[in-house]
Amino acid sequence: MIDLLSFWVLLSGISFIGYGISYFTSKNMKAEFQRFGLEKIGTLTATLELLGGLGLLVGLKVQVILLISAGGLSLLMLIGVLVRIRVKDSFWVTIPALFFMALNAYIFYITISK
Repeated sequence: MIDLLSFWVLLSGISFIGYGISYFTSKNMKAEFQRFGLEKIGTLTATLELLGGLGLLVGLKVQVILLISAGGLSLLMLIGVLVRIRVKDSFWVTIPALFFMALNAYIFYITISK
């Protein structure tokens, strides 16, 4: 049976891998970065999402990688929330970034507390 922390790590890791891949396969994701005025860092952001997601999965076995990945993704999502506020997106559109910021902060906190 899987423990709760491992469940959250898997959920977040798989989600970020999906988000990262979607930047390279979806015109809508690239259009969002243009709407944000951040088209120059879209590839970097997607790469960080992919690496962070993979890092979370590897982190299930290597605690320091879990710590780095969860902390990095928390910061990335904090920036995402701030960008959404800057472009005046609705609260409902901002919820996924808030959720993943909080989730990865929780993973980071639990991991560092061990």
